[in-house]
Amino acid sequence: MNRLTAIGLSALYLVLLTVGVGVGQNVNWKKVKVLVYTKNGKGYVHDNIPNAVACIQKLGQQNGFAVDVSDLPTVFTEENLKQYTLLIFPSTNNDVFDTDAQRLAFRRYIEAGGGFVGVHSVMGTERNWAWFKRMLGGTFAWHPKFQKFKAEIIDTKHPSMQGLPKIWEKEDEFYFTKNMSPGPTVIMANDLTSLNQDEPEKVKQFGGSYTELYPSAWYYNFDGGYTWCTTLGHAKTDYESDATFIKHIFQGIRYVASQVTKIDFSKAYADSRDTPIR
Repeated sequence: MNRLTAIGLSALYLVLLTVGVGVGQNVNWKKVKVLVYTKNGKGYVHDNIPNAVACIQKLGQQNGFAVDVSDLPTVFTEENLKQYTLLIFPSTNNDVFDTDAQRLAFRRYIEAGGGFVGVHSVMGTERNWAWFKRMLGGTFAWHPKFQKFKAEIIDTKHPSMQGLPKIWEKEDEFYFTKNMSPGPTVIMANDLTSLNQDEPEKVKQFGGSYTELYPSAWYYNFDGGYTWCTTLGHAKTDYESDATFIKHIFQGIRYVASQVTKIDFSKAYADSRDTPIR
């Protein structure tokens, strides 16, 4: 069954939430269309994905942008992707493409000026594809148990951070990453000192040179496209009733949408998934 679904105003969402719109960005939402991609490879699959999808559907209804949802890797063709302002991967994990042709279509979409929003375990997606890991800004390494900790907004003036608490106390998974790219601009960081001390050696090991603040949200103009990622968002309730988190996601979507002007595949240059980056 084809699970590519165009979401209209009648989409079901049990919790109605109002998300405030910050200043500094002009987006013509009527021209914005996003693809929410939910396929997971073999291994752990987050149970928050349906909640994330419903949340984004609701944001589309509230703000007037179109949302398609699919877990079919066959949607990754240039002909199909050219209709989307940005792609959203909510807690995808492991290998989410079936073929290198699909990977190439994704890469060329980014090179064509496309946008990408990654949420939570997106950091564990396509772990064996070097280009994808660079596009993300890194790849998943480890997290301690679900717990309360503090996140600090590094750039309060960035459009995706506006209106969020400068110190955000949240119960979530504290993600550590590896193979971190030097290019992303960090706009939020988790406070290492606010973690409990159950596993100090692992925190020290995976924290590396970071001793106080550890990157947890960033943006990245990479290889022609526009990326925004957050490592927060493990709990289903984040997407149902946490107004601050939902604002965080919406403002990330809005920021990327504001950067994308045109999807132009004539600018794409890769002829394989591993073509050297120009």
